[in-house]
Amino acid sequence: MLRDETIRRVLRFRDERDWLQFHTPKDLAISLSLEAAELLEVFQWSGTDLYCEEKRDKIREELADVLSYCILMADVCGMDLDEIMNEKVSKNEEKYPVEKARGRADKYTELK
Repeated sequence: MLRDETIRRVLRFRDERDWLQFHTPKDLAISLSLEAAELLEVFQWSGTDLYCEEKRDKIREELADVLSYCILMADVCGMDLDEIMNEKVSKNEEKYPVEKARGRADKYTELK
């Protein structure tokens, strides 16, 4: 769980380097996508090793990059991470009721 202290530390890191001037929503979205691709790359060619246990350090590093860009994007767009996550979970709870979705990977439009 991300604590407010951690979020403030990411923002302070940015601000101490005067990088806010470069952080437009467009550029942050691009960076976020690139970092997510780097996380995906960890699993490329992993064959049947779906968890890549020996690559946990690389997974941690790339996941931290993705989270950092999420924090930066939310800040630049004036969005509260806790609020937007709770709103999204509420929407997903409606689309994926437990009694229909439990143990199934179907898209909400396919649940009966």
